[in-house]
Amino acid sequence: MGNFTATTILKNLGLEAKNAGTSIGKQWHNSNEWIASYSPIDSAHLGDVSITTEEQYNAAVSSAQTAFKDWRNVPAPQRGEYIRQFGNELRNKKEMLGALVSLEMGKSYQEGLGEVQEMIDICDFAVGLSRQLYGLTIKSERLDHHMMEQWHPLGVVGVISAFNFPVAVWSWNFALALVCGNTVVWKASEKSPLCSVACQHIWNKIASENNLPDGISSIVSGNYKVGEWITNDTRIPLVSATGSTRMGRIVGAAVAQRFGKSILELGGNNAIIITPSSDLKMTVTGAVFGAVGTCGQRCTSTRRLIIHESVYDKVRDALVGAYDQLKIGSPLDESNHVGPLTDADAVAAFLTTIQNAQSEGGKVLCGGTVLSGGIYENGLYVKPCIIEAENHYNAVQTETFAPILYLIKYSGGVHEALALQNGVQQGLSSAIMTSDMREAHIFLSESGSDCGIANVNIGTSGAEIGGAFGGEKETGGGRESGSDAWKAYMRRQTNTINYGSDLPLAQGIEFNL
Repeated sequence: MGNFTATTILKNLGLEAKNAGTSIGKQWHNSNEWIASYSPIDSAHLGDVSITTEEQYNAAVSSAQTAFKDWRNVPAPQRGEYIRQFGNELRNKKEMLGALVSLEMGKSYQEGLGEVQEMIDICDFAVGLSRQLYGLTIKSERLDHHMMEQWHPLGVVGVISAFNFPVAVWSWNFALALVCGNTVVWKASEKSPLCSVACQHIWNKIASENNLPDGISSIVSGNYKVGEWITNDTRIPLVSATGSTRMGRIVGAAVAQRFGKSILELGGNNAIIITPSSDLKMTVTGAVFGAVGTCGQRCTSTRRLIIHESVYDKVRDALVGAYDQLKIGSPLDESNHVGPLTDADAVAAFLTTIQNAQSEGGKVLCGGTVLSGGIYENGLYVKPCIIEAENHYNAVQTETFAPILYLIKYSGGVHEALALQNGVQQGLSSAIMTSDMREAHIFLSESGSDCGIANVNIGTSGAEIGGAFGGEKETGGGRESGSDAWKAYMRRQTNTINYGSDLPLAQGIEFNL
């Protein structure tokens, strides 16, 4: 990544020791309370971000409402042009913003770059979408009548994002919401507040160059209280929330109570089925990256391997050998595979879950310890863990945001493996490793994987923006990013036009005056 220092990264992105945490468009506002951002790499203090007051929050939403009245009338292709410019500015800032993601969140620099590339890709997608917000024409049963369906923007979209993808998931919502004619108010995770300030600086540059009104994009900062303001705010018709299942239950219920709409992207407990005909090299590569990428802190991280008994020993030994070769250390060093966990709570959860799995009968094959001293001094580094387990263990059934991989054996056919894979409450991502065409098609069939994402011969982690992203069951049912996910940011309207001289009623009803 070159000789970037923390000081260079922060300065390049317009970040200072003290940063205003409320941006109402281009207007920044401070408060008297602050969130301190520390790097999980070495616990270094990166800077502070002011916490949004309730008055500032209300001003941000009011500004977004005002901006929406004009923004919705800007032709969609012109809105797409501003997003194109934003994407180009992200290209200019890709190295530095990717480094900030690594510095503040802890994922590897390559993954940080990949996250910014996702932002660029969704901008490209949104630019094309700006000329494809298609409706329908519908044949009417009535003479001289024409029916059609069109889509209109909703208004202010509230985005509540999680620490593990501190920029990409916001951008999925931001780019599509803006192209569809909405305005956005964003609350980032309090664990990665500098990333949101940096993104707003980048957007503000585009907004200033094009003389766009304040309120199209705003950020608010703080803990769950700020999230509650968004969730309960009747001025915000759509809330997109990414986080834990526990959080999703609260947000979903509150938004539904006021008849708002929500996009929920919640937990995952993702499995790869490894069949007798699987390719060992592909299996190991997909499983290891899925399990240890972002130090196991992706919602799509691989948590479970469901391995046929005929290849179990071979796969197990290959995985343990691969784990022995993992390089753990600063994510800013591109020679390392695994960076730190995000905070001390995550380390504690890692250790507790391993203990719980062992108490249920699980056998630790490797890893499971905290690394300290030397290059790990003051950091939050753990050694990724592999555990032989049973699918019904409470530890296995519960998602832990940490690099713990469970090996589960099956002896029958693919339907037995699918029952194990589907036998959890979450339904985000899934995969099968097989060279058998029948097994692949069964996996993708109506009686196959119950997840929103189902892959063949690739892992569970790493989704392209062209497809809709999201899952079922306790994953929340939301869809973001590609395909027709844009429809969630709009309201559907059916129109009927009578161009005749009579007024016939539908269904042949007679009503004579």
